Amino acid sequence: MKPQPSAPEIVAELLAQAEKAGASDIHLQMTSSGAEVSFRLDGVMTPITKLPEEVAAHVFGRIKYLARLKTYQESLPQDGRIDRADSGLQHDVRVATYPTVTGEKIVIRLFQQPTACSLSELGLDNGLVAELESVLRRDSGLILFTGPAGSGKTTTIYACLRYILNLGGRHIITIEDPVEQIIPGLMQTEVNEARGLTFAVAARHLLRQDPQVLVLGEMRDDETATLAVRAALTGHLVISTLHAGSCKGVFERLMVMCADRYAVITSVEMVLNQRLMRKLCNQCKGAGCAECVNTGYRGRIPLVEWVRVDAALRRVLRSDGPEKVSPAPNLEQCARDVIARGLSDSKEFERIFGHEP
Repeated sequence: MKPQPSAPEIVAELLAQAEKAGASDIHLQMTSSGAEVSFRLDGVMTPITKLPEEVAAHVFGRIKYLARLKTYQESLPQDGRIDRADSGLQHDVRVATYPTVTGEKIVIRLFQQPTACSLSELGLDNGLVAELESVLRRDSGLILFTGPAGSGKTTTIYACLRYILNLGGRHIITIEDPVEQIIPGLMQTEVNEARGLTFAVAARHLLRQDPQVLVLGEMRDDETATLAVRAALTGHLVISTLHAGSCKGVFERLMVMCADRYAVITSVEMVLNQRLMRKLCNQCKGAGCAECVNTGYRGRIPLVEWVRVDAALRRVLRSDGPEKVSPAPNLEQCARDVIARGLSDSKEFERIFGHEP
């Protein structure tokens, strides 16, 4: 009879399996009968295995021990980190625990450190890449990205920064929360709200260092939005994100956050709204195999609707407001094109948009 794997062996196997599958997180949820284990693959929670009750407690204890947490503490949240030497992985591992009504929950975040992609490597439409590069060559203006968490905004922004770096000759400062990739040639800083270093405070001080390009990880409040608009009007190229959900929504929200709506209309050069659509696995074409952990998908494709703010659109915005902002093609049209090319399917379309193509 084959012996039951030990808790250290189970933890090591889960970490190795998650890294090989390209998972961003491992979720372990204690239940009345043991623990359920899931990976977040391409942004989607995927059940992996169940641990029996007699094993689950030891596995949870092992994870907390490696993360230097209190192994006996189950009623309060804890945060820690597992060293690479202990995890056996090539990247950092962060651990967060939290008490729930069914028992403790542990989330292990796997931080992979890929090199920043170029714009041409993201899978964007050629016309969009050409237009975006044109705006990135400008000396001033505001480029805004929107979309939910995990929609690829940061990846696209890093690709933009790589393009600007390759142009050379510009002082670039980023303000991020957190810094996800360290890129040589940039001055990168991380906000720390607990110590009072917010996006607005950091932006206000760093503008005195005369950056030619300023990246604000997010415009969360009126002060940050106003600073970004003013900087874009006074000789800085500003790149940021704003939670709005659509290109039209970006203008609507920014005009509320910034009192000078005409400054908004003048400063904004381009707005991009992103989602990520899972690609069919190259090995099984959606049937499910070991390579894709039986999900049928492996990797993701960006869906981007965008608006370039030219003189004609500025006139419309001044006379009619954002109501007539209508990107073409829109996100759904982009997704249908991906399906038509055989790269994804209608099931994935329905997951993203809530209805059939």
